[in-house]
Amino acid sequence: MSNFNPKPRGKERSDTLTPDMFEKLRREEVRVDEVGRATLTAWQDIWKRLTSNKLAMLGFWIIAALVVCCLVVPLIWPFDHYTTELTNTNQAPNGTHWFGTDELGRDMFERVWKGAQISLFVGVVAALIDLVLGVIYGGIMGYYGGKVDEVMNRFAEILYSIPYLLVVILLLVVMEPSLTTIIVAMSITGWINMAWIVRGQIMQLKNQEYALASKSLGAGAMRIIFRHLVPNAMGPILVTLTLTIPSAIFTEAFLSFLGLGVQSPAASWGTMIDDGVGGIFNYPWRLFFPAIFLSVTIFAFNVFGDGLRDAFDPKLKK
Repeated sequence: MSNFNPKPRGKERSDTLTPDMFEKLRREEVRVDEVGRATLTAWQDIWKRLTSNKLAMLGFWIIAALVVCCLVVPLIWPFDHYTTELTNTNQAPNGTHWFGTDELGRDMFERVWKGAQISLFVGVVAALIDLVLGVIYGGIMGYYGGKVDEVMNRFAEILYSIPYLLVVILLLVVMEPSLTTIIVAMSITGWINMAWIVRGQIMQLKNQEYALASKSLGAGAMRIIFRHLVPNAMGPILVTLTLTIPSAIFTEAFLSFLGLGVQSPAASWGTMIDDGVGGIFNYPWRLFFPAIFLSVTIFAFNVFGDGLRDAFDPKLKK
């Protein structure tokens, strides 16, 4: 086998590099490494997955439209939801009264949007109260564990076992039927599901390296819970929060329908449905419009919450 000699024939080998040894490439021949797609942060990836869910985005835009309309329509509509016009009672939908009038001649279009204000207010406030109480209670349960978790969990189970209507009736003995009564009644037991969700997430996260490192550096329990653990559990927390709102809206309408919530002449979808049941055959619009708005609102929040859950679920990532 012959040896390969890299030395050029007839010339002495030189180790010196000279410019004429290199050839300049044309611009179109330059090859660079290109990234196949832009790098996304975790929240950008979640938003991309959410926006790709058409049903969830439909729910989002319905909710946005409801919020805008219930804030704007009562300000610009020429009729007041309290004003009675006995000469215009039970009018069918027309050019003046778009959703018709009720038995007292009140404009149904105005009252539907005032009912939307009450329903969204109750849903959001009740959900925020559940969020605060549930995160604090569930965070403490999940982080400390042991006897603390056992005692607190038993207390939550006892509260959860109390019938909801019994809580409302007992409150009505002390308080008058009102939005405050409804919110307080829902808040007494409504935070428990949120607490259990947070508890499960904290129990999974508290042994992660960043939590142990923070603890070894002298951070207190509350700082670790609310600075490190809760932010990393925001996915399930936000999903639970979103799905709590339609439950609160339906509860308010149900209690108002039974006469335990908002009282007439205040406009509420529950009271409007109650008033419209008696004239369902002769004046169906009085029942149809509040019922359809209640159904669409609950549908929108539920599909948006489902889409949010899918967007946060890492098992669904491609």
